[in-house]
Amino acid sequence: MTVMSTSRRLLATLCAAVVASVAGCSDAHAVPPPADLTVTVLGELPHDTSAYTEGLEIASGADGSALYESTGLSGQSELRELDPATGAVRRAAPLPGGYFGEGITVVGDRVWQVTYRDGVAIEWDRASLTPRREVPLTGEGWGLCRDGDRLVLSDGSDRLRFIDPRDFTETGSVQITRPGGAPATGLNELECVDGQVWANVWPTDEIVRIDLSSATVAASADGAVLRDGEPAVQVLNGIAHTGGGEYLLTGKNWPASYRVRFDPVG
Repeated sequence: MTVMSTSRRLLATLCAAVVASVAGCSDAHAVPPPADLTVTVLGELPHDTSAYTEGLEIASGADGSALYESTGLSGQSELRELDPATGAVRRAAPLPGGYFGEGITVVGDRVWQVTYRDGVAIEWDRASLTPRREVPLTGEGWGLCRDGDRLVLSDGSDRLRFIDPRDFTETGSVQITRPGGAPATGLNELECVDGQVWANVWPTDEIVRIDLSSATVAASADGAVLRDGEPAVQVLNGIAHTGGGEYLLTGKNWPASYRVRFDPVG
């Protein structure tokens, strides 16, 4: 064996060790597969079948809790306040300009609502349910929720945008992936809960929980159990956190909203 061949063998051994070490590090930091969740139905409320639901959120106030709902379609969109115990409509206000309403979120005494392709976000006065102002919105508006001192906005892609709730300016964004690196596209109606974002995935029955710190899908649930014969064209769209581990879910033009809990499969 020559000195040259010995050197080559040593080099090959060293390279193999480095590759194995890198692979081991990669495995150690690999993103785990999303947890499979099942939707456990705890109860149901009537839901107005004329409501083309685009956003759903429960908020507390001086007069108790209220369930806010945004409905869509151009010239038919409304911001509604519902009774969270019965689902009955307490108040409803049409969107100005015939806009197509999308996601909503409550920020103190205001409600922010985005529009689909009208290029504006609307700030509502919560007490009077009247518009305060309209601000420019770049791109499409789909879902909206509040994560601490920022808002999270979806546009139907795999991107979530961070928004300043004071003036609705964009402060950043993140691309959401599934484990393995595939983009998590179709992110629609959103609900922020403890640093995580729940999202309906359009146009499916899937509901995902997104970990914002890693920008990945951390859990997935099949909401088809709620469909109960509803037409396939009417998608599941509406997530409101009711407290603890319970949520209220509904869909576009559905006759019911469902109080549910997400439980681990098995």
